[in-house]
Parts: sequence; C-alpha cells; structure tokens
Amino acid sequence: MLALVQFAFIVAVPLLLVGAGLVGLFAVGALFDALEDPEGLARRIDGIFRPTAKPAKAPGKDHYYRPFWVSR
Repeated sequence: MLALVQFAFIVAVPLLLVGAGLVGLFAVGALFDALEDPEGLARRIDGIFRPTAKPAKAPGKDHYYRPFWVSR
C-alpha cells in the first residue's frame, strides 16, 4: 500500500497537474478566441450542424438542359 501511495505522489499527481494545466490553457485560448471574433464562433458552431453540400452531378446524355456542343 505504501508503494502505491509513493507512486501516486511521485508519478501520477504531477502528470495529472500538467494535464490539467494544458486543458486550462486550451480553455483560456478558446475563450480569448471567442471574445475576439464572436461572429466567427457563431459560424463555426453553425457549420458543425449544417450538412455538407452534395457534389454536383453531370446531366445525362438525354437531359433536356444539356447544351448542344457537349452532346456531340
């Protein structure tokens, strides 16, 4: 049991503190980014929920809108 407690204080606790510090720095950076450009934040949030556009398809050979010079 003593070896486990020593391991926790020597290895695990510092790793958790460094990880928490990195997450905190990321959160502060995201906050400053949101405060600097609120419209950009709104666009990014809307972009997450907006479906992507389907790629365009070429019309078939018998399509009425196909131009004369392409059908030859």
